[in-house]
Order: sequence, then C-alpha cells, then structure tokens
Amino acid sequence: TAIFTTAYAVIPANTMRDIVTSLLPGWTRTRAWVLARPLSGFAETFAQYAVEVAPGGGSDTPEPDPEAQAAILVASGTMRLTVNGTAHTLTAGGFAHIPIGAIWTVHNDGPAPLCFHWVRKRWHSAPGLQRPPLVITSDHDVPAQTMPNIDLWSTTRFVDTTDLRFDCHVNIVTFQPGGRIPFAETHVMEHGLYVLQGTARYLLNTDWVEVGPGDFMWLRAFCPQACIAEGSEPFRYLLYK
Repeated sequence: TAIFTTAYAVIPANTMRDIVTSLLPGWTRTRAWVLARPLSGFAETFAQYAVEVAPGGGSDTPEPDPEAQAAILVASGTMRLTVNGTAHTLTAGGFAHIPIGAIWTVHNDGPAPLCFHWVRKRWHSAPGLQRPPLVITSDHDVPAQTMPNIDLWSTTRFVDTTDLRFDCHVNIVTFQPGGRIPFAETHVMEHGLYVLQGTARYLLNTDWVEVGPGDFMWLRAFCPQACIAEGSEPFRYLLYK
C-alpha cells in the first residue's frame, strides 16, 4: 500500500521498521523515521520525522539550521523541553511551536520511551512581521473548532490563524464517524498528514486510499483531496500546512 507519485505519497505505518530508521547528529539514544524532507517534486517546504528517544536520551543541539522553526507533538512518554533556559514538561498530546533563533534542548528523563512528531520548516518573513512567539500548549487544552455547518469535522488549531507571523500551521483535524470533507479541496497549501487515530478513505488526486493509525500522507500544492471517516471511533490526523 506504499505509494509515491508526483502529486502525493502514502507511507504506511507497517513500512516504518528498524531497517528504515535514521540516526540524527547531536542526538543520543534516538532514532527517527524521516517521513518528508525538502526534495524537488516532493515535500518542497518542510521536513517531518517520527522520533523515538530511549530513556536517558535526547539532544542539547537538536536543530542544526539557524533559520528553521519547529513544531512538536508528543505521542507518548514524557519530554523535558527547555527553550531559552526555561524547562517545560510535555506528555502525550503536548505541543510546542518553537520559533527560529530559540535555543532549545530535548531530553527523556522518564522510564519509558519518548515518541514525538517533529516538523521542521525554514521561516519566511514578510514586510512588517517579526518572528512568532514560542507556543507551549496541549491537545487537551485547546478546544477543537467545528467547520462551518459541518458538526462532524473539527480542527484543533494550536496557533492563532490570523497571526501572520506564523508562516505555517500544525493542527489536529478530527472527523467523527461518518464525517467527511464534502468536496475535493484544491488549494495552494502543501500538506503532511500523519494519522493519529481511526480509519478513513482519503482522496489523493484521483485515487481513494484506505488509511489508519501511523500512516503518513504527503500532498503537493493543489493536489485534490477529500476524506470520508469510517469505523466506530474518531478519525484524527496531525496536519502540516
């Protein structure tokens, strides 16, 4: 079920095994699955990793690019995230948007593996806009907003969508069983989608694919997309745009 095209890609959860892991410079007791990276004709704006840190592991120098910002969502375990000298404890559902120029570290001080999603993107300024602030919050603390006239489709937005200092968003989209995108969206935003929960049929360009927990999808700009949630539980995915 792995698919790679010029319009989209599907990386199924069952392909993320030991033989396709990456080791990152500056990290200890850590391995990562690289799901997307800047590549002509593919993920042109961002990189995205699924990261696993063993107890005692982490990094004092996680970001090698001084122009890169980061978005992090903790999947399981406990993260000690220190940004500009201030420590924050993030557990499952914890979210951070780290602006460029921040000095930050990540460590796993707990007894269990720390698993988290990491999105990296170079920040682009615009006239009159300064760097965005640090955001530390949680999936549990941000209320989901339903889409207009569609109660079964909602989005958890971790940053203010009207604050143009943020040149990208990393959100959680939730469809209740039977929820759907009622038309084929076509838009300028490139997407990375990591399925957190549930199952769905997802339209990617001209193809409907079955996706479930741990599956990753990349959609290039203007690739038509739609979704129909299936099963008896909510369908949720982490969305880069």
